[in-house]
Amino acid sequence: MRPSTDPREAGQRAATLLARHPASNPTEAARREVATDRSGYVPATLPSGVIHARSSEDVQLALRLATELGVAIVPRGAGTGLAGGASAQAGEVVLDVSRMNRIVALDPAEQTLVVEPGVLNAEINRHVREHGLFYAPDPASTEICSIGGNIATNAGGMCCAKYGVTRESVLALAVVLPNGELVRTGPSTLKKVTGYDMNALFTGSEGTLGVVVEATLRLRPLPARVSALAGYFESVERAAAAAAAVIAARVQPSVMELMDAVALDCIDAAEGSDLARRGSAMLLAQTDGWGAAAEMEVLAAAVRPFAAHLEVTEDADEADALLSMRRGAIPAMGERGTVAICDVGVPRTRLAEMVTGIAAIARDRGVTIGTLAHASDGNLHPCIILSDDQDIVSGAVKEALGDMFHQAHSLGGTLTGEHGVGLLKLEWVPEELDAESIRLQRGIRELFDPQGVLNPGKVF
Repeated sequence: MRPSTDPREAGQRAATLLARHPASNPTEAARREVATDRSGYVPATLPSGVIHARSSEDVQLALRLATELGVAIVPRGAGTGLAGGASAQAGEVVLDVSRMNRIVALDPAEQTLVVEPGVLNAEINRHVREHGLFYAPDPASTEICSIGGNIATNAGGMCCAKYGVTRESVLALAVVLPNGELVRTGPSTLKKVTGYDMNALFTGSEGTLGVVVEATLRLRPLPARVSALAGYFESVERAAAAAAAVIAARVQPSVMELMDAVALDCIDAAEGSDLARRGSAMLLAQTDGWGAAAEMEVLAAAVRPFAAHLEVTEDADEADALLSMRRGAIPAMGERGTVAICDVGVPRTRLAEMVTGIAAIARDRGVTIGTLAHASDGNLHPCIILSDDQDIVSGAVKEALGDMFHQAHSLGGTLTGEHGVGLLKLEWVPEELDAESIRLQRGIRELFDPQGVLNPGKVF
């Protein structure tokens, strides 16, 4: 049975499902808590209820009932998504897996970790650090985002240029399909080519194909050495050009982050620092491993011709402090207003053109944009600081979003590098994917979820 398009009937079906599931909560307080994510998208109505799953059996029952009754289910982890992918409305039931937060097993010899989807990203690294290991994908929201959501959006972070995004760190999954069946994607070996790559298919599917209830993750050895660079520039364009020079030098930084004048000014105001006095943009880079110092020499030589001022350190604590400052950039901007964190990607050689275009869009639309970028892979996060009378789905802010997506596409880029499509970017998907590609992807979704109960209206 497909979910009903009639609001009254959809609500009645949802009420029946909630009455039959022991982990349900239909109270208004619970519904408000899970109605949306951190994207800035606000649904017109609250979801009909929430199921607080604590086990894979809870998830299986929820999806069996949804399939039987024709109820739309919106999977949710920590709710830190930035594309409206976990937003829910009346007639829909939120399936909250944040309470499935056990670390199941650690194998230091194989460098693998088995976790439930509600485990927070940062908690993994606290757990495995004593074994000389770390989990590489590190979104800026590492302290508050969960692994299930990271897998759903194929999250990246500062270290992904060297170590890969979430997909490269997922070895095996346990997933509940829309009909309630539990499937496992294969062994947890580093290499496997038996059949299609189901890990890759589920990773980044935004909760439209199944609900992850367990993940086997690949860990990495903690780097023996780290070198860090902080470069300050007269303009953000020169900082972007320096990043391109690093790539041309054929050196592989583990981190290379760009911050513009707006971001630096916000950090200074929040932290009492003086970054903006040193330049109008900053490039933060790290190399790691036994050859960190040698690689940093090459990296610094590439950056130096563009920089007004350059600082290099091999002190691990100082390197960590620089990363912490970058992680604090978005919260610092948030002290000046609600932040709409955007997400576009361009070829790395076009980074300077993209940051120039973002600055022009901010001027033309009359909005404040602070730009951060994972400069080593061309993924930019233009952060629009909203005034009290602005929202992300209308007016100058939405126009600025569209302008940025069009600019990225014109440079051979993408409307999302790591945050996903969700609801916010739906209207721009046809600009990036041709009709045949969309048809094929909808067909895959239909195969997994023929009744359309999982996260309807999202992605396509």
